[in-house]
Amino acid sequence: MCLAVPAKVIDLLPGGMARVDAGGAVKEVSVALVDDLAAGDYVILHVGYALARLDPAEAERTLDLIAEMIAAGEAERAAS
Repeated sequence: MCLAVPAKVIDLLPGGMARVDAGGAVKEVSVALVDDLAAGDYVILHVGYALARLDPAEAERTLDLIAEMIAAGEAERAAS
C-alpha cells in the first residue's frame, strides 16, 4: 500500500529540494516536480517527492483526520 501525505513547505533549499513539515516530522524532500513553490505552500508528499501543490484548507483537514486516526489507535491500544 502506498500513502501520500500533505506537508507544509518550511523553506526552499538549493538543488530542487525543500524542508517540509509532514505532521510534525521535518524532512528534506525533492520539489523538482512542482513549479513555483514558496514557503508556506502545502504539497502532497510521497516517498520523498512533492508531487503537487495542495489547497491549504484541504491539507489542514487531511492532517487533522490523520491526527484523529493516530489518537484513536493510541486510545485503543491503551484500553487493551
